[in-house]
Amino acid sequence: MTESIPVVDLGPSFAGDAAARRGVAAGIDRAYAEVGFMYVVNHGIERALIDGVFAASKRFHAQPLAAKQAIAMNRWHRGYMGFASSRLVTSRIEAARRPNMSESFMLMHEVASDDPAFLAGKPLQGPNLWPGGLPGFREAVTAYNDALARLARHLTGLIEQALGLAPGRLAPMFERPTTFLRLLHYPPRHADAAADEFGSAPHTDYGFITILAQDEIGGLEVQLPDGRWLPAPPIPGSFVVNLADMGERLSNGRWRSTRHRVLNHAGAERYSVPFFYDMDMEAEVGPLPELVPAGHEPVARPERYGDYLMAKLDANYAYRKATG
Repeated sequence: MTESIPVVDLGPSFAGDAAARRGVAAGIDRAYAEVGFMYVVNHGIERALIDGVFAASKRFHAQPLAAKQAIAMNRWHRGYMGFASSRLVTSRIEAARRPNMSESFMLMHEVASDDPAFLAGKPLQGPNLWPGGLPGFREAVTAYNDALARLARHLTGLIEQALGLAPGRLAPMFERPTTFLRLLHYPPRHADAAADEFGSAPHTDYGFITILAQDEIGGLEVQLPDGRWLPAPPIPGSFVVNLADMGERLSNGRWRSTRHRVLNHAGAERYSVPFFYDMDMEAEVGPLPELVPAGHEPVARPERYGDYLMAKLDANYAYRKATG
């Protein structure tokens, strides 16, 4: 029985040694089959970039509320999301009865004003919003976002190998990846808070993988197959990387998109920075044929990722009711 989240050292995967890379891929396979979560270390992201994005997040959230609300979430899911503005009614466990006690700044993949997807009014294909009066904020956040996108592409290649797929097998799903970078702030949880009041209620992520940077406060918990909640405390120099719903689907259920939650019991402000790396909105995602045993039916039907994602966003976020 798993009692801890596996730690996978990515260092050997950058060295060009085929046997070492196979070992890293095997570690990913075990972690995602057993828990759906792993820590990664020696990931190649400079400490200065991580420190920079946390400093940017704290500066943003320290602003007066009016300054943050000046870039309130737009219809393309970008900008500031205030406290108690999301409630997970589509959780695979049960609908949350209370909204999440967090606030965040959301950045997505860049979409130019002359991009055909923007001109056609495609969902989520629109401009990012940036705060005024915070010199260096955009540069720090963009540099971190770009570095995480590179790491996500590297992990995708390792995931192909871990699943026994041909190199580049997943590339058609990521021609225009859907990415989210979220600067999250959680206040301390009051001692008399209701049992069902969460920083983030139990949920699974929607897309492919999530790469999470945590501060030193902790609070993330992962649900094991037997229903117990396992803390995922911060490990210095690591990211937490979990599989999401579409990753479970394409693996034909071999890997797990695992429920997780945040409870900030530390009595201090908590900050975290998840980077969500997902498929092209137009990608049809179903169990890959080479992962379906002969004579067996796939565990799920193919579904367009954009349809799956928009159904989740429309149900779970209050701003969607106002902006459409």
